[in-house]
Amino acid sequence: MKHLTKRLTVLLLCAVLVACAGTPQATPPVPLLHDELFAPSAVVTDAGEVFALSEDMRRYAEAELKSTMFRPDPRRALVDALYRRSQLGLTYDASMTRNAAEAFQARAGNCLSLVIMTAAFAKHLGLPVSYRHVLVDALYTRQGDLTMANGHVNLILDEVSARPRREPPTPGPLQVDFLPPEDLRGARSVALEERRILAMYMNNRAAEALNDKRLNDSYAWARAAVRQDPGFSAATNTLGVVYLRAGHRPQGEAALRAVLARDANDVAALSNLLSLVQQDGREAEARQLGERLARLEPYPPFHFFDLGRAAMAAGDYAAARKLFDRELSRQPLQHEVRFWAAQAAWRLGDTATAADHLRQAMDNSPDPRSQAVYATKLDHLLDRFRASRLQ
Repeated sequence: MKHLTKRLTVLLLCAVLVACAGTPQATPPVPLLHDELFAPSAVVTDAGEVFALSEDMRRYAEAELKSTMFRPDPRRALVDALYRRSQLGLTYDASMTRNAAEAFQARAGNCLSLVIMTAAFAKHLGLPVSYRHVLVDALYTRQGDLTMANGHVNLILDEVSARPRREPPTPGPLQVDFLPPEDLRGARSVALEERRILAMYMNNRAAEALNDKRLNDSYAWARAAVRQDPGFSAATNTLGVVYLRAGHRPQGEAALRAVLARDANDVAALSNLLSLVQQDGREAEARQLGERLARLEPYPPFHFFDLGRAAMAAGDYAAARKLFDRELSRQPLQHEVRFWAAQAAWRLGDTATAADHLRQAMDNSPDPRSQAVYATKLDHLLDRFRASRLQ
């Protein structure tokens, strides 16, 4: 089970359909919202609930965290208290996006959930908080027929005012991240407003509901995300996809074109619009959109992975391995590709490489269940290897 003490870092935007920043607008694009097309949802989309502390969190803050405010650097003491295994024993779990209270209750969360929980405690203790979008290559995941781009953000605990202590606090801002430092070396970052973090959370929930085919809930979350931060193109793209899944094609097309009016090179919106135009038989426009998309993204996510699986089905394991390696050169942390690369290596008699792929699949798996599955497969592989060596 992956505890956060293992590496104090975490992938953010864990289920957003695209992780791009847009230019904030003064008012939400109300014409894009069509509440009359969906039944009322029971989900609570109030932004105030995202960072709200539960009674259990307040008790924990009083019993375990309040004393950290009297240490030389209360920011570092807070992080130690939250993420030491002997304290909360938090587990990385990307199966859903939780708000602060839900993450604390479950003692688990994806990257965004854990950043939100940390920020909630920091704000409760009076520590200044800010957020950064780290400009690293997106990691793509697939759930059903949804392809999602995972970006990365982290949390900054800004420098606290000097206090009369014998030891000075750590100077400068303290970055709280859930990725290994080597993965972030040389990466640039840009500041994020809290409304963008809130919109990301809501957009994640919209994508998760969409994957579960809960269209009314998905619309409610996408609507909340668009209203929270109208400049967040991912939320408008998600809104467009929700409309399309619900059969409201004109409204879906309007949302996608709104994204492209803001950024003509938005790959997610362009890909979704191309699919819609092709289905409608608009051949000339589809050709133009396809050519533009090909210039921006010659090979879509999982292109080489899908070719590799076809090669595996045909029994061409050498070709499959090369194709999986090409996909991994673009997505080295993609656990599903690692798993299939392990199978190709095993078929070719390369047990060491197969075991390495399985270890990396396990290390980068999105939740404890997947981690356990990969661990079992790795143990089984090593047992078969040892047995073959004894023969």
